[in-house]
Amino acid sequence: MFDIGFTELLLIGIIGLLVLGPERLPRAIRTGSLWLGRLRRQFSEIKAEVNRELGTDEIRAQLHNESIMSDLKKSREALENTSAALRQPVQAAFKSAAQPSVAATDQSPRDATDSDAQNTP
Repeated sequence: MFDIGFTELLLIGIIGLLVLGPERLPRAIRTGSLWLGRLRRQFSEIKAEVNRELGTDEIRAQLHNESIMSDLKKSREALENTSAALRQPVQAAFKSAAQPSVAATDQSPRDATDSDAQNTP
């Protein structure tokens, strides 16, 4: 909390010893420590109450869920695009494979009637 080094603490202790004396200095340190502890506790309670009132945990969770949902949406779109890109060549292959078989079935009856006409003199 405070950026106080050893030399600053030593200087404060010497000044306190000169001002308060050796008999009252320990009691003053104890009282100051109690007040500092109370101040820290009050500050942490206020901070906890503000967090409860604002619902920061809920907001963080909701933002996290929204980010996950947006990631899932992006993944879904990528999969759909990949699926569409793969679907087009497969459909084209099926169509090209289906067309010769239709032509072969169309030629089969003609071939049969042509062979019947050639067999009958």
